[in-house]
This record gives sequence, C-alpha cells and structure tokens, in this order.
Amino acid sequence: MTSLNFKHAVISAATVYAIGILTFVSSYFIPLLDDPDYQANLVLMIAIIPAAYLGAHLYYRKAHNTNGFILGASMFVGAMVLDALITVPLVIIPNGGNYISFFGDRGFWLIGVEYVAVVATYWQFGVINRQENQVI
Repeated sequence: MTSLNFKHAVISAATVYAIGILTFVSSYFIPLLDDPDYQANLVLMIAIIPAAYLGAHLYYRKAHNTNGFILGASMFVGAMVLDALITVPLVIIPNGGNYISFFGDRGFWLIGVEYVAVVATYWQFGVINRQENQVI
C-alpha cells in the first residue's frame, strides 16, 4: 500500500463534488416528491454511486495503491470542505438553511458512508483483484 497522493485525491474529490452538486441542485427543478429536500438527498444518494466510482477510477488509473477506505475518507473530507466553502453559503443559506442543518442532517452522513463504501469497494475489486491476477 502506498501513501495518499494528495493532488490526485483532490482532483478526484473535486470531480465527484461537481457531479454531486449538479445532481443535487438539478433535482429541485424537477419536482417529483412532495418534499424537495428529501428528493434532492435521494437523487444524490443514487448519483453518488457512479460519481464515486468515477472518482476512484480517476485516482487509481495513475497506478496508486492507496487503501480504499483512506482514499474514500479523504475524498469525503474534501467534499465536506467544498460543501462548507461553496454549497452551504451559496445554496443552503439563501434557501433558509444553515451549517448546522446541513452538516447535522442524517442524509448527509448516510451519503458520506455510501461515498466511502463505493471507493473502498472499487479499491477492493478493481485494484486488489487486478494486482492478484497479474502474472509477474
């Protein structure tokens, strides 16, 4: 296992963040459920699977061997920083929310666990298995 490549982790996290925030905000423009906040979290929960998979793919294509849980947690922390700097002040606060309501929401943390789990799963099946199957 190698150490975390900070530059590539930031690029991967920013990519996942961009996809996530686009799907989160876009879901408000197509009202399907009575609760638009629940709908946005539900859409993000679905969209985070391919987005986190893509982020992990972008990171590991450079032949890094960082533990998937470490990478996933690092990418999630990066997304939290971007949420604190961009999402909350520009999207949540103008619509009546605040930092506590955003970061205190159970849905936020469930999506975070899902995010880390997807990256760790990619690492387990996409990186470790590939290395074990390589002929030296």
